[in-house]
Amino acid sequence: MRHDHPDSYPYPSHRTPVFGENMAATSQPLASSAALRMLERGGNAVDAAVAAAAVLTVVEPTGCGLGSDAFCILWDGSSLHAFNGSGRSPKGLDPARFAGRAQMPEDGWDAVTVPGAVDAWAQVHRRFGRLAFADVLGPAVRYARHGFPVSPVIAAQWQSAPQTKTRQPGFAEMYLPGGGAPGAGERFASDNLARSLEAIARTEGETLYRGELAERIARAAAQQSGAITLDDLAEHRGFWCDTIQTAFAGCDVHEIPPNGQGVGALMALGILRSLPLADHPIDSAESVHLQIEAMKLALMDAYRHVADPDFMTVTTDWLLDEQRLAELADTIDPQRASDPDDTLRDGGGTVYLATADASGMMVSFIQSNFTGFGSGVVVPGTGVSLQSRARGFVTDPDHPNAVGPGKLPFHTIIPGFLMRGGRPQMAFGVMGGPFQTQGHVQVLTRMLVDGQNPQAAIDGPRWRVLPGNRVGVEAALDARIGDRLRAMGHRLEVMPPGAFGGAQLIWRDAGHYVGGSESRKDGQAVAF
Repeated sequence: MRHDHPDSYPYPSHRTPVFGENMAATSQPLASSAALRMLERGGNAVDAAVAAAAVLTVVEPTGCGLGSDAFCILWDGSSLHAFNGSGRSPKGLDPARFAGRAQMPEDGWDAVTVPGAVDAWAQVHRRFGRLAFADVLGPAVRYARHGFPVSPVIAAQWQSAPQTKTRQPGFAEMYLPGGGAPGAGERFASDNLARSLEAIARTEGETLYRGELAERIARAAAQQSGAITLDDLAEHRGFWCDTIQTAFAGCDVHEIPPNGQGVGALMALGILRSLPLADHPIDSAESVHLQIEAMKLALMDAYRHVADPDFMTVTTDWLLDEQRLAELADTIDPQRASDPDDTLRDGGGTVYLATADASGMMVSFIQSNFTGFGSGVVVPGTGVSLQSRARGFVTDPDHPNAVGPGKLPFHTIIPGFLMRGGRPQMAFGVMGGPFQTQGHVQVLTRMLVDGQNPQAAIDGPRWRVLPGNRVGVEAALDARIGDRLRAMGHRLEVMPPGAFGGAQLIWRDAGHYVGGSESRKDGQAVAF
């Protein structure tokens, strides 16, 4: 029997919200099913989240790998916890390498920072997991060793990987089997990656920092003029931290503090508190205009100030000061677009997932290569692909986020968490580089201001503030809204759905959860 190609969609399609007492929502169905298996076996939401995160390093290598960073916010049933799993720049990363450059490199060894995701898996699981760590990583090992059919959206991203990445050491051997990227439905496997995952499972992550995998990473760096050393890896420890928060529409929105950009989403929401957002339909030009203008102001502040907290010149409390945000709101013209004076950023390559169990535990988890396939560097014989987080630095030596040795870079990945009245309401995130703060704002305004369900809030047409005072919009945006926004002075550019990130949401309802999964991606929300 003949079938259409798996990325052919001749008819409109839609998703509905998912209901259940145990739930996972991820960007790839195999990761969602792995999470669900952990829950069915008596594991909790943390077991499910770590299982899904590990599987995603295999089935969605465009967004994450064993050399990624990760962040987590979780509700353990009685209190909220946050984990910063970002790695520092190598101590030997000399700023003189980048003198005269307008921006940091996007690929190669100069873009590599210490990977934090595996340590994050181990630390979060050690504190809150229920099943054995090796069992939790079992599905990832099996998919790496025996293979899996590549899903359509990921296949398209894989095939469009730029040559600057595909020419990096080890990339072709790992990710271009037979000389090309796998297409949708084609099988991909990696014995090297399977062996590395087994070693990580056996040592609870120690091998990547103080064992054989660490030695291989350091040896490859030394042979290929990379800065990262065995000491850089051995000294890495992700850390637990408090969240930062702001009130919005009857809830408290929680984010990871700097070096993450989550404060940008909180600033935008704080600005919107002082604007008549609820007076306009959510899909009106007036509502979109106010959100865009609040986002511009928040992003400019974030890019000026957010860095390794040891180098920031302002405090998070100052950034979120209610009076300051109200004063920023007063600068917004309700009828005219502003012209921001800072260059905004672009790019992205991330996965986000949410899990929840019947005991009430909820997990918001994100991990990322930064740009697609990260640095492009794959350590020989290991399947360990290394992220490009050094690109988060800037080359201006006077900026708090200036590139330098042993520093945490400005970080785009931000898991979100919503509380209401001191109780958990939603684990949520929207992957997509600099779009993530914008995605958080759009999803939350749809749900909390307009009352949309999680899936509808994900499916709504999106916009994206771009460098050069441009605004990207989806083709689904009503033409009349677009005309009105142009009349206000917005320079609109229609962009494909892949430019607008990917959301996963789990909302806590009376006695069960309601989930939604990104319709622009391959993933799904699943439950029982």
